[in-house]
Amino acid sequence: MGGTVIINRMAQYRMAVAASGWAAIGWAAVANAALLGCSGSEASDAPSPPPLPRNTVDVFDSPVSGISAELEARFNDGDLLFGTPLRQADGLGPLYTRSSCDSCHAEGVRGPGLVSKMSVVEADGVTPAADQSMLAYGHTVHPLGVAGAYNDALKPTPILPPEGKPNVKVTTRMGPPVIGRGYIEAIADSEIERVAAEQAARTDEIHGRVNRVAYASEANIDTSFHTYQKGQLVIGRFGLKARVATLDDFTADAFQGDMGITSPLRPVEFANPDGLTDDDKPGVDVDYASVNQRARYIRLLAIPKRKTSAEGAALFAASECAACHVPALATRADYPIPELAGIDAEVYSDLLLHRMGSRLADGLPASASVDGEADSFEWRTAPLIGLRFNHTFLHDGRAKSIEEAVLLHRGAGSQANAAIDRFEALSDADRQTLLQFVEAL
Repeated sequence: MGGTVIINRMAQYRMAVAASGWAAIGWAAVANAALLGCSGSEASDAPSPPPLPRNTVDVFDSPVSGISAELEARFNDGDLLFGTPLRQADGLGPLYTRSSCDSCHAEGVRGPGLVSKMSVVEADGVTPAADQSMLAYGHTVHPLGVAGAYNDALKPTPILPPEGKPNVKVTTRMGPPVIGRGYIEAIADSEIERVAAEQAARTDEIHGRVNRVAYASEANIDTSFHTYQKGQLVIGRFGLKARVATLDDFTADAFQGDMGITSPLRPVEFANPDGLTDDDKPGVDVDYASVNQRARYIRLLAIPKRKTSAEGAALFAASECAACHVPALATRADYPIPELAGIDAEVYSDLLLHRMGSRLADGLPASASVDGEADSFEWRTAPLIGLRFNHTFLHDGRAKSIEEAVLLHRGAGSQANAAIDRFEALSDADRQTLLQFVEAL
């Protein structure tokens, strides 16, 4: 991109810890992690499909079937904006991670962009330290900056932490798919609360909980989807830890946090080591329409048709995978997109937080500015939508196959341990049938 340079992002974080006289990050690892990514598509043929779920299409990045010509035109307009890179003149930066929505959610699916997160952790490497103040510019790595945003004098030299000081844990989060997310927004709050109540009554370890978060955006002038006000306590459902409640908030948050693009919903630039409070476009960078058109595109993305087997579905339920990856949740009868209203949305998630143990912990604290009530050990049950288009799995892409992802659910303190026991007790044939079922979602 013209006028844009790749910044030695390590400078930002050295400055954050300079006052304490030490830094605990492998700086090169931070920079490398922030610039890596993966994407792709792979198909899976599963046996004899049952009837296809309502309002799905054959391929990804397509609109929900049956929508009006007006909505399809809005979908196409939003699709164009979603893939359009923003420039320095548009207000990009001064710091950013990627320059377009499509860079992290290409064609509506996973990646190639990713985000690196940091947290000060205790000696065990996963428990957040009480004092996170050394991260003066927040927990998110922003590897890029517009030209002129940085001074060469800021380039760091590594500083090792004194013995006994806590470390900084660096983790990555893959850009999640956005296909089918309108179905998730349409799910009734009461449905999420119902599943949480049912799990609370279970006698095993599976007890998910709702992530109730303070709505972080300013009120939207488009009130057709919701009327939330800033600070209102709402049910989170988007993001890897369910910290975002709506798709317009999701879009405005990505504009601000990933691109340094301000909007009427999120009008403030995030803190940065140069102390820059604005960019090359003074004031708010984009208008309500820029946010709402992209959000509408996401809302209208269909769930791709699936070729799954009844036998695989039965094994999925018998192994207790379906206890958290709930096959379908009911949507609101009054959701503004009629095709998504009053249906069973086949999202394969309960949208609840579950403790997944130390193996998958990211060290991030529960905080309104991070992931709401979700702590280091908790993750929202990932919706199993379009899984067959992924090359890697889990939140950070560490699993290279569905089976590896399943087995990585096991760990000290994980609520999934009993389900993994059931999975491993299956015969080889049944295990393959179950994996084929999941691979086809």
